[in-house]
Amino acid sequence: MSYQTLYESWLRDPRLAPADRAELEAIAGDEKEKEYRFGGELEFGTAGMRGIIGCGVNMMNVYTVRRATQGLSEYIGTLPAGKERGVVISYDTRKNSRVFAEAAAGVLAKNGIRAYVFSRVHPVPMLSYAVRRLGTVAGIMITASHNPKEYNGYKVYGEDGAQMSPEATQVVVGFIQKITDYLSVDGDETSPLIVPVPASVDDDYIAELSKLTLSDEAVKKCGKDLKLVYTPVHGSGYIPVTAILKKLGINVTVVEAQTSEDPAFSTVAVPNPEFKETLSMGIALANEIKADVVFGTDPDSDRLGVAVKNDAGEFVALSGNQVGILLLDYILTRLKEEGKLPANAAVVKSFVTTGMAKAICEDFGVALFETPVGFKFIGEKIKDWEKDGSHTYVFGFEESCGYLRGTHARDKDAVVASMLCAEMVCYYAYIGKTVWGRLQEIYQKYGFVLDKNISIQYAGLNAMKEMNAVVDALKTVNVTNFASFAVEAVRDYSADVRRAKDGSVQKLGIPKCNCVYYELAGGSFVCVRPSGTEPKLKIYFSIKAKDEAAADAALGEVKTAVETLLKSVK
Repeated sequence: MSYQTLYESWLRDPRLAPADRAELEAIAGDEKEKEYRFGGELEFGTAGMRGIIGCGVNMMNVYTVRRATQGLSEYIGTLPAGKERGVVISYDTRKNSRVFAEAAAGVLAKNGIRAYVFSRVHPVPMLSYAVRRLGTVAGIMITASHNPKEYNGYKVYGEDGAQMSPEATQVVVGFIQKITDYLSVDGDETSPLIVPVPASVDDDYIAELSKLTLSDEAVKKCGKDLKLVYTPVHGSGYIPVTAILKKLGINVTVVEAQTSEDPAFSTVAVPNPEFKETLSMGIALANEIKADVVFGTDPDSDRLGVAVKNDAGEFVALSGNQVGILLLDYILTRLKEEGKLPANAAVVKSFVTTGMAKAICEDFGVALFETPVGFKFIGEKIKDWEKDGSHTYVFGFEESCGYLRGTHARDKDAVVASMLCAEMVCYYAYIGKTVWGRLQEIYQKYGFVLDKNISIQYAGLNAMKEMNAVVDALKTVNVTNFASFAVEAVRDYSADVRRAKDGSVQKLGIPKCNCVYYELAGGSFVCVRPSGTEPKLKIYFSIKAKDEAAADAALGEVKTAVETLLKSVK
């Protein structure tokens, strides 16, 4: 069916809500917009689905949410006691998040499946925790994470609290694709099968986080005097982040103007704490009250941005890689100091995350594992190790400001990360250091590594196809060097192989994804992959050099070489 025919069929359908019909009538003369909305379906992948809010089969709306939930419901019907165990649903502060959560609950209930729904916004990690706490067979999180305000999304979690596995997702997608009439799916939003999540879940989650503290004495001595500024950036982190900090006795000042549940995120350009600009109001307040550190979380509070003072007293927004290595170093240091570092301790990171993690883990005698991008793969490692006992998980992180200590959740957790970072600040103050000072010590000990990534924006219905075509084309080019850095090996993650320059080939042994990774001489790397959540081609650079100046210069040369390569394959 052509996009024009599909558009007309929706427009004429009496089941379409009046507001949605008016929206479609408003684009009657815009062929490009109609093609975007009806020329393809919103893809349901291993992270669920994410898209621009609006009416159409390629958009986030109650019809696409109901259709996806109907497919999930049919899958749940095949699982032992699936309907009785039920599904827990959470949502963040984005536009229509509560509406989509209620629509999903209604479809589940109409299929005879119990639906636990949080009474107010809750972050991703609390949804992940609630799945196992309540013993449900699945979880649904309505969020588009750090995407611009125009987006919303639908993430599905398995009974282990991690995002649904690729295998299970494939089965769910099979059920979803059989539903060709989107408007045929409805629900019963008044059903007694829809029940609130018990309030005790919140208390139990905070109690679990409290067990993960590493420096009680330092917090006791320095927490009340610590000046910490926190902004939830209009998201779901406000209550749990402030709750855990106050429970530990850590002083926190909140950016009041950013505590409102504003779906337009009107005080920031993009609600992504990876960007210093998103923390600007927090930094301004910190300068005003002479604070020590600034925290910011994204709408679903699974990402944490951090800014600390440098030696000149100026606030510097740390990258996700820098926060990750600081937390990694801190966690391993404190576990070792307390004699609590397991003999089979293991750390997990995505393969695009800083290469410095390897040096730190080797120094502590801790195993390091790499996974594709996506915290679900870190969650799978936790589950595997709990089954076979081969390793004890101590920390996992991604360069995109995602961190997890503990196994209470199986997704990145900005609430526990906020607790640990605040505690880390107290610890270094307790021993007469600063976080910035410790970061410089890490660089001096292991060598300076500059980690940066850039994104090339794509647009339109074929954005994902075009990005994948670029990555596929890179696989056909023999690249021997990027500027002065020789290419030692190329990893093709779509084929699960690593090809070294000496001609040897070996299996990577991790889940496949479309990505090209260039290992460079001296421990540096360049990696190119399409984003799984936005129409962006992402390029990662990890440059190891003697100091920051040398790394900056090298980065400029390597970026130019990569840009030249990309132009040659387009």
